[in-house]
Amino acid sequence: MSLFTPDERERLRTELVSQAESDSRIRAAAHTGSGAVGREDLWSDIDLALCIKDDAEIDGVVDDWTSRMHRDHGAVAHHDVRRGATLFRVFLLENTLQVDLAFWSSAEFGAIAPTFRLAFGTANERPFPPSAPPSEFIGMAWLYALHVRSSICRGRRWQAVYMLNGLRDNVLALACLRHGLPVREARGVDDLPGAVILPFERMLAATLRYRRHQERVRRGDRCVAPRDPARGRRPGLAFDRTAERDDLAV
Repeated sequence: MSLFTPDERERLRTELVSQAESDSRIRAAAHTGSGAVGREDLWSDIDLALCIKDDAEIDGVVDDWTSRMHRDHGAVAHHDVRRGATLFRVFLLENTLQVDLAFWSSAEFGAIAPTFRLAFGTANERPFPPSAPPSEFIGMAWLYALHVRSSICRGRRWQAVYMLNGLRDNVLALACLRHGLPVREARGVDDLPGAVILPFERMLAATLRYRRHQERVRRGDRCVAPRDPARGRRPGLAFDRTAERDDLAV
């Protein structure tokens, strides 16, 4: 299996747009993702949004394009992701190139992010979806923190790691919000200042030992817990000391 090249990716993108333009059931198409704003690198995929005409049957269009991707373009697998009424069918090609084809209804076709550039046709003007409020990430962070504690105290080591990762991811999302960086799928995390990101490295679980997990969850807890005005400090999570028996010492 050989890795795709940027030239191969661009040739396929051009071919897909040409095929979409000649498909009488498609009235518009747009480049989305990094390719829409000139931020592609060697590892970028192809993101193409297709607008289906009102009188066309979307399932038939999806089936035809799926057959084409497997028959003509070397797709070896595909996976569906839905956002509302829109289907995002993600194809894996034999050269490891990922091709995302989004099938939009005519009424909803339009930019939902700045990474949207028309290839042909017209798009609806629509407001961008609002970002999740900080309270969403704060709430999920302390919820994960509670489950880290209970998992550790029950001796559920791998579940504790899972919950610790969720805690860290939500606190990182808050950091991205604060610095005006993209939040979704950790897209802005690597652009956080070094002084901000360094403490999070110490939240990575390099061992399954109990005391190490205690310290890591407390680091995340300090990041999100509100100050207690009466006590002048943030409350921390209490751990059951009986969980330090050898049989639970993870």
